[in-house]
Amino acid sequence: MDFPAPSADKAELEEGVAFTPRFDSNDLVTAVVTDSGDGELLMVAYMNAEALALTLETGIAHFWSRSRGSLWKKGETSGNVQRVAEIRTDCDQDVVWLKVKVGGHDATCHTGRRSCFYRTVQFEDGNATLVSDGDTARFDPETVYAHKA
Repeated sequence: MDFPAPSADKAELEEGVAFTPRFDSNDLVTAVVTDSGDGELLMVAYMNAEALALTLETGIAHFWSRSRGSLWKKGETSGNVQRVAEIRTDCDQDVVWLKVKVGGHDATCHTGRRSCFYRTVQFEDGNATLVSDGDTARFDPETVYAHKA
């Protein structure tokens, strides 16, 4: 699937019906992923055109791993596949928002937790520290990802 180039016409880009994602200088678009049921923020990742096309075509979230430099089908190893319920884009089409239903253990983070956002930042007396929100691993990452070591 090839995506058309974004319109130079601001009104067409913001109000038109054509999906024309604006990929950045690295040919990526930011993807915000939330749970389709309760709206919890699960992760933020990146998609290239191939990952976005596969997501649209299969209904399963695919991303581009910047650290590995490769396409990534979310949940392929862990079984926590993200089935897409809805995709939205922002006004200038440089971010996509995926609302998903997570399979398997209902965990998205490679640490085994439901969300990658399992810590809060607290600022006190000039120091920032991280505090757990209490979520614990729903699967053992060392066992699930043992073959990747």
